[in-house]
Amino acid sequence: MKIILDANISWKLVSKLTPIFDECAHVDHIGLNVPANDMDIWNYALENGYIIITKDNDFLDLLDICGFPPKVVLIRTGNNSSQALLELLINAKEKIGDLRNSNIGLLEIINRK
Repeated sequence: MKIILDANISWKLVSKLTPIFDECAHVDHIGLNVPANDMDIWNYALENGYIIITKDNDFLDLLDICGFPPKVVLIRTGNNSSQALLELLINAKEKIGDLRNSNIGLLEIINRK
């Protein structure tokens, strides 16, 4: 499964998530302008088969306008450490895989601590 991390998620997670998700990239390291605009990220994910992992609600608007693919995982946890996000994504791997194989375009991950 291929995931791409939005700019609001640390690029340092790429090396830790790659063994878990087979392929993981960060928007700041794929050749797009930095900061990349959401539509450019959307198109890159679409053209390259990525699921977008983000904390940015703007991708909900793109889902409404463009439909899917690409699919989007929206993390709604507030401020978390990179370690907490890493654990959250690892724990959600099965759900993210289910999203990839489903006929829906959005998975929301909500941390209610």
